[in-house]
Amino acid sequence: MAEAADIQGTAPAPVRRRWLRRAIVMLTGTPVLAALVYAPAPPAHATGNAPAATAVDVQLDTLTPSAPVKGDTLTISGTVTNNSRETITEAHVGLRVGPVLGDREAIGDASEQSGYRPGSDPAEIDAAYSAKLSALPAKNSQPFTLRIPVDKLGLDKDGVYQLGVSVSGESESRTTEQVLGMQRTVLPWQPEAAAKRAQLSYVWPLISRVHLTAETGSDELQTPVFEDDALADELRPGGRLEQMVSLGKDLPITWVIDPDLLYTVDAMTKGYRVRVPGGKPVPGRNKAVAERWLSALEAAVQGKKVVALPFADPDLASLAHRGKDVSGTLGQLRPATDKAKQAVETVLHVTPSTDFSWPVDGAIDPAIVNVATSAGAHNVLTRSDFLQENAGLGYIPSAARPIGAGATAVVADARLSTAFEGDMLSAGNSVLAVQQFLAQTLVLNQQGPDEQRSFVVAPQRMPSASQVQTMATALRGLQAGRWSQPVDLEAAAAAKPDPSAATQVPGAGQYPEGLRKQELPVSAFEKIRTTQSTLDHFKVILSAPDRVEIPFGNTTNREMSASWRDRPEQAALYRDGVQQYLIGLTEQVQLIPKSDATLSGHSATIPVTIQNSLVQDVRGLVLRLKSANPTRLMFGDDGEDEKDVTVQAEHSLTLKFDANASASGPVEVTAQLYTRDGVPYGKERRFTVEATEITPTVMLVIAGGVLLLVVAGIKMYASRKRVAARAAGEDSTQQSDETPDTGPQSTSGSGPGETVDR
Repeated sequence: MAEAADIQGTAPAPVRRRWLRRAIVMLTGTPVLAALVYAPAPPAHATGNAPAATAVDVQLDTLTPSAPVKGDTLTISGTVTNNSRETITEAHVGLRVGPVLGDREAIGDASEQSGYRPGSDPAEIDAAYSAKLSALPAKNSQPFTLRIPVDKLGLDKDGVYQLGVSVSGESESRTTEQVLGMQRTVLPWQPEAAAKRAQLSYVWPLISRVHLTAETGSDELQTPVFEDDALADELRPGGRLEQMVSLGKDLPITWVIDPDLLYTVDAMTKGYRVRVPGGKPVPGRNKAVAERWLSALEAAVQGKKVVALPFADPDLASLAHRGKDVSGTLGQLRPATDKAKQAVETVLHVTPSTDFSWPVDGAIDPAIVNVATSAGAHNVLTRSDFLQENAGLGYIPSAARPIGAGATAVVADARLSTAFEGDMLSAGNSVLAVQQFLAQTLVLNQQGPDEQRSFVVAPQRMPSASQVQTMATALRGLQAGRWSQPVDLEAAAAAKPDPSAATQVPGAGQYPEGLRKQELPVSAFEKIRTTQSTLDHFKVILSAPDRVEIPFGNTTNREMSASWRDRPEQAALYRDGVQQYLIGLTEQVQLIPKSDATLSGHSATIPVTIQNSLVQDVRGLVLRLKSANPTRLMFGDDGEDEKDVTVQAEHSLTLKFDANASASGPVEVTAQLYTRDGVPYGKERRFTVEATEITPTVMLVIAGGVLLLVVAGIKMYASRKRVAARAAGEDSTQQSDETPDTGPQSTSGSGPGETVDR
């Protein structure tokens, strides 16, 4: 992509002039190895082998002002690093100003050239403005600062000049002064405002990766659960999103926002929980961070143009190439657009435009355009390295291009849009990027016809904090408005199209293979469809379906997000987690397993219990019992029976079914819940009923047995009663025989031989 951005979508120099320049470079320049600089040949009188060239790096840390005017003093600071094995002495840093660069390609090449080229590189300006360096030992660095009045630079006409900051000095093996290293950059020069100034629209994207899960708490507020707490790092001071807001509030930009980010941060402000590996979610601790960021953003966007992307920033290319063949997938886009408008209005209290779509990297083909516009957007944000200009046009036309069916391709300039990719933590890289950006905008304005043109810059979706800072520095460099003026994205899309501009959307075969490999697979959309189907069957039984419909609906959008690019494993885990969590919820409404039962007699009731562990009532279910052998065991009139089910939250309900047996033996019974539209819900439960047939003969036998038992009992009772009476008579007779004689008896003590009756 970077290579395409450097070449395509720009006005090329005439072929003859390009080859002439390259030929001059080859003839006059000396090939230079990486990290080496040119070293002149030794004098004719020198003897022995020539020493190796001394390697010196020059890094520019600041260049101010980046676009000077008359009367300014140009200040350049940086660092010189001696990478050689020799000490450098008698060294100084000087500035070299080259001629005006003729076109955008030359500007792009200027900073990429390395080493000093004798005969083609200009001489240093007045030595009075150089910076002396003390002896610089091997592997050491030394800072420098140059201060040069702009009127000493020899800038005569408006345009872009090449600057070279060079280090000259001596070494142990080189006793004469030579150029040891040089860093090139460019300097835009237009001290007075141009009669024609280009309109520039800069997209300022507020987008993050997916952070919210489908899981919510069982409380009234449905406290959301986050995958991690990494978003807080982006929101706190110095973080990526904090820098976007704090720097963007004072810049002429168009805010392009993923509403899911607003929804997510707003959820943090109301209290949230964070998943912990192997444990239950724990309370989040960055509520205050979220509140401060959201408050700052709300203040920053007041009076500014805000564009809302469809909710969760869907991957339009993946939908167009992989998802369109999975039923129901494209139907998610229109609700995502409606949801986007509502989220921005609710959280930021501004009305956004929802008329823009933004495919990844601005790459388009007919299928992507069709999908993008199906979401309700008439403007498709693309890039000039994908919708290329007609050969020989000689200038870059305005961004707006009608592409048919009422749609407009808003073509962002590729060079400007990719200017701040890469490592901007290095001050040297940042300085060079800013100068390139300003120079390219100046040359764009100087191109072509006298009519005013409108250009768009669409940088990377999620720039780092250092990239954001560099972008802000570049935009501040344009605020003087000498060759450009800011407009919002809507104005750029509505600008009058150039009739000479290219409007042909590239074919499917031209879509970059590298981007295609990053797309969500078809299996991802199939799993999303399965989850959606499960949700549809689940929500119809709930008394408060919004408690699941809203969080899972938002999660479906998140599963299609462009932020999953380059993270296929994480995306798959996220989709699996959503599906498993939803299945877990559905299983909280279930039939309690039932043990086998025995049915004695012609009829009886069989109880079945439904458990509802959800925090809301369940209704709209039907419980159906079915006999596997209706000739032996019957429910209802045809072997099965059903009852409506309504179960209160966190309660169970037992329903009783009448059963009739016509023959003995085991019968399998199936219990199954269904939704009102006849879709099975949950697992079926099977149990066996042992049916016993009781005939009249059996009843007579049982009755006879009972009668015999009764008669036997009576006889035993009578017999025992007679025995008891006889025993009582015998006891009475014995008592009569033992009664004592009542005649006169002696009262004196008994003598020998007397019997005493006791």
